[in-house]
Amino acid sequence: MLKQVALREGPLFESVGIPELMSQILIQVQPLLSQGRVPAYIPQLQTVDQQQFGMALVTLTGQEFAVGNADVAFSIQSISKLFALMLVLERVGERVWTRVGREPSGTPFNELVQIEQEKGAVRNPFINAGALVITDFLCAGYAQPELSLLQALRRSACDDGIDIDYAVMRSERETCHRNAAIAYLLKSYGRLDSPVDLILDTYCSQCAITMNCRQVARSALCLVSRDRSFSGDAFSKLSAQGKRFLSALMLTCGMYNAAGEYAARVGLPLKSGVGGGIVALIPRIGVLCAWSPGLDDIGNSLVAGRAIELFVQSVNTASSGAV
Repeated sequence: MLKQVALREGPLFESVGIPELMSQILIQVQPLLSQGRVPAYIPQLQTVDQQQFGMALVTLTGQEFAVGNADVAFSIQSISKLFALMLVLERVGERVWTRVGREPSGTPFNELVQIEQEKGAVRNPFINAGALVITDFLCAGYAQPELSLLQALRRSACDDGIDIDYAVMRSERETCHRNAAIAYLLKSYGRLDSPVDLILDTYCSQCAITMNCRQVARSALCLVSRDRSFSGDAFSKLSAQGKRFLSALMLTCGMYNAAGEYAARVGLPLKSGVGGGIVALIPRIGVLCAWSPGLDDIGNSLVAGRAIELFVQSVNTASSGAV
């Protein structure tokens, strides 16, 4: 059985010493910053300084704890798949699952063969094929689909500083040949309604959204809260069942082909992106976001993943020792 964090904010938070814990983690992960590598297939991301690490925790009572480069904006990349799905679920509800599955793919996130074998069916919304279908929903539902998610994130984080990095967007759009192949294959099976170019433009724009750790954590806070006021009027119509589906998908599909490994080691719903960010839902506590640009061989941030694991281990230890 997976270990779950079962803390409630209160006296135990004081005994754990969250600021001190995060400072210790910052020190512990420093030797790892030279490991991993930035993604070569998105040229603009190769310019990011790899010697950076930030982490922020936003709690259900509105407290924020941050360390390191937590206020440095980074390209959220595939974390945008989570937020796009939240926006589409809010707009169309359960209808989304008639076009996208909820099962792990067992293949790389940009795989084409599985689409062909399964006649255009997509296993889940966190692989690129599924994300393109979700983007198709946005294109059908909004006059300016490339701005729909950006505006929702500004509202959810209560911060108009969130923006699209157009240099990254152009870099991705000019090199997204594999995503174009996936989109045209889906189109050939009748799985996409909107023009492929519009879907690719919108998808590359949403991946190029820049946020910092605090903003990401704030935007996901509604997923661990019953209080809809946390996200203002953004994502406020998400049902309890929709949130459960999202948490389950993050646990089973959110870390590319390492989802099972992270489920065993961390036991929390997670979503990563090749920009180096990872967001973690901590039930009854809040949301933790960590970021560091260097990736492992699968595409997850090596340092951010280790930092979240250290945080959960320490909090679980404190919880088991509490009276």
